[in-house]
Amino acid sequence: MVETEHGVRVFAVPPQGAPTADESAALDVIGDAFGAGAEVVSVPVARLTPELHTGVAGAIVQKFVNYGLFLVVVGEPHHHGPTSGPVDDWMREANQGRELWFVADEAELDRRLTGQS
Repeated sequence: MVETEHGVRVFAVPPQGAPTADESAALDVIGDAFGAGAEVVSVPVARLTPELHTGVAGAIVQKFVNYGLFLVVVGEPHHHGPTSGPVDDWMREANQGRELWFVADEAELDRRLTGQS
């Protein structure tokens, strides 16, 4: 589903469905987002697997970057359990950039997009 928020086309991945667990799954989402003309892809944290704390997460994020899409993970980042210091550091750094954000909910995404339009 694509919605335009503050002039930005956001492709919202539905909360139900197969997890985005690897680069192949990420490419499926990227294809759907391109087909919808989106600039931002919003993925619920529940659609990610716990294994993403490995280097797989970086590879998935890089796929989105390579295709010019901004990735947003929506939901409590500790959904799959506690995160480690390096993961927390990565999320904090990501939230300051323009390639990946971690937001608590859709309301926070909406507030952050206000500055993006």
